Amino acid sequence: MKRVLVMHGPNLNLLGEREPSIYGTMTLSQLNAQIRTEAKRRKITVRFYQSNGEGSLIDCLHKNRKWADGVLINPGAYSHYSYALHDAIVAVAKPAVEVHLSDIMKRETWRRVSVVAPACKASFMGKGVLSYIEGLNWLAEHI
Repeated sequence: MKRVLVMHGPNLNLLGEREPSIYGTMTLSQLNAQIRTEAKRRKITVRFYQSNGEGSLIDCLHKNRKWADGVLINPGAYSHYSYALHDAIVAVAKPAVEVHLSDIMKRETWRRVSVVAPACKASFMGKGVLSYIEGLNWLAEHI
């Protein structure tokens, strides 16, 4: 069975409360449940992790590098400036997919650049939970 590490970055623990006009009303638990349902359908084992800390996300990647076949990551605001997270994704040498609930290319100018994206094999954004599902399905076909 394929194994995917699903990582949620800063502020995603506040889904359902934080700016519902942008991120919707779904909670992180509900999001994870939908991902888990799709993973089960695709015969993928998933492991979830959320942190507001850059170092914690990097530590999680390192810790799971031998367990995971692929990584589905929403780096949140770290997308725009975390070269350390970019380097960690490259270092673990697993196919990674960047996902975002909102379309960062249609938001503030500073959000339109992802320094994490070049370390990833694909990116899906702007479709809410479907961004995660599309990313998971991409991984299912490529790991």
